[in-house]
Amino acid sequence: MDDKINSEIIKTEDDVFLMLDEFLEKRDNEWWNKFYSNKEKAVPFFKNIPDENLITYFDRGILKEGKALDIGCGKGRNSIYIAKKGLEVCGVDFSETSIEMANKIATEQGIKVKFSCQSIFDFQSEKENYDFIYDSGCFHHIKPHRREQYLSTILKYLKPNGYFAMICFNLKGGANISDYDVYKDNSMHGGIGFSDYKLKIILESYFEIVEFREMIESDNEEVFGKSSLWSVLMRKKN
Repeated sequence: MDDKINSEIIKTEDDVFLMLDEFLEKRDNEWWNKFYSNKEKAVPFFKNIPDENLITYFDRGILKEGKALDIGCGKGRNSIYIAKKGLEVCGVDFSETSIEMANKIATEQGIKVKFSCQSIFDFQSEKENYDFIYDSGCFHHIKPHRREQYLSTILKYLKPNGYFAMICFNLKGGANISDYDVYKDNSMHGGIGFSDYKLKIILESYFEIVEFREMIESDNEEVFGKSSLWSVLMRKKN
């Protein structure tokens, strides 16, 4: 009992964050490793195909060249697509299983991508190092108390006038809960669903929103698209 009393001490705001992490993230890594290990699971984003919105950024000439960071890259489907388009890509994910798969797929296709097994909160790079940062399904798993740190990290690594894009759950795809509910229930309920109002309120403090829309449902086997997700394209504010 004394060990617990003497170790579980809150002195600073960081200690509060660490306590909340302990409550909510204790089994996250293990859960995601098991998730990716089940190769027979019928999950659309398990297929090695890019997001429909990402394709449009290249088709419209929004993205042309430079360096890209893919957050929560999973098996690397979007990282590999971006690299094929000529950008220098780094993909990060905290699941060892998914990073192993991503490296294997990229090697088999002869595509050069730097994959790293770590959390975005542990990721280190030069300040303003990336022209494009992408988040395909990570944001709705970020705990509310870490949201400000997450978005500030993106701002730190994004070049002036650089683009940040994400897809995340809308209320059709994610849990219809408030940020307070996460802590009342001690659960993210599989990922928070965002109303357009809530998501805009959060993001507009950090970025200029260029495009905000529902992801286009796709029946093309070479493209990932689900209407249960928001697609948001942003630029870094000067």
